[in-house]
Amino acid sequence: MAALGKVYLIGAGPGADDLITVRGARLLAQADVVLYDALVTPEMLALCAQARLISVGKRSGQRSTAQTLINQQLVECAQQYQLVVRLKGGDPMLFGRADEELRALEAEGIEVEVVPGITTALAAAAATKQPLTRRGVARSVAFFTSSTAPDEPDHPALPETDTLVQYMGGREAAATATRLLAEGRRPDLPVVVVENCSRVDQRILRLTLDGLANGLDAAQGPVLVMIGEALQQRSHQAS
Repeated sequence: MAALGKVYLIGAGPGADDLITVRGARLLAQADVVLYDALVTPEMLALCAQARLISVGKRSGQRSTAQTLINQQLVECAQQYQLVVRLKGGDPMLFGRADEELRALEAEGIEVEVVPGITTALAAAAATKQPLTRRGVARSVAFFTSSTAPDEPDHPALPETDTLVQYMGGREAAATATRLLAEGRRPDLPVVVVENCSRVDQRILRLTLDGLANGLDAAQGPVLVMIGEALQQRSHQAS
C-alpha cells in the first residue's frame, strides 16, 4: 500500500492574493491537489496552476458541498497524492470548520499541518485604518457569527466585550443591532461594515448602531461588521 500523503490546512487570508503567508504560497506552488473554498479568488488559485483543483465551496444560503463529503474527499486525496492542500478563506482555525476536517484526517492516521492565514477582521481593521482596540476606550474584542449548528439555538447570546466583530454578518447584522439596542447600547455607537475585504471591489460603509438596525443593502460578497467605541473616526481621518 502506498504511503499516505500529508494534508495542509492553509489560510488564504481575506481575499487579496498577496496577503497569503509566504509559507502558504510556497506550499500551494508544490501542491499535487488543492481543495478550495468558494471565497478563494482566481488570482489565488493561479499560485497553484500545477495542481489538480477541486471546488468544495460552502456559501451561506446556497447549495454547497456537505462537510461530510469534504472530509471524505480529503481522506481520498491523501490516499492518492503526496501533498494535499485544503485552502480556506481567512484563517482555518476561525469559523473554518477545521475541527471536523482535523478529526476526519486524524482518524485515518493522516498527517496534517495547519498554516495560519490573516483573518478578515484584522484585514478589515487595516483597510479602514480603524484599530479594534484603543487605549482607554476598548481593550477587548470578540469575533462571532450567527451561523449555528443544527442543535444550537438560532440566536445565541452576544459576547460581552468592547468591540464586536460579526463574521458573515450581511443577513444577520440588523438583528444583532436590534438586540444590542435592546440591551442598552447607545444608538449612535459607531459601526463599520466591510464587504469584499482586501479585494478590488472592496466596499466600506460607516454608520451607527441604529442605522445598522434598519438593515444593509444586498451584498455581492462576504460582509464583516465591526461595532464599538473603537470604531469612532479620528478627527483628521480620511473617510
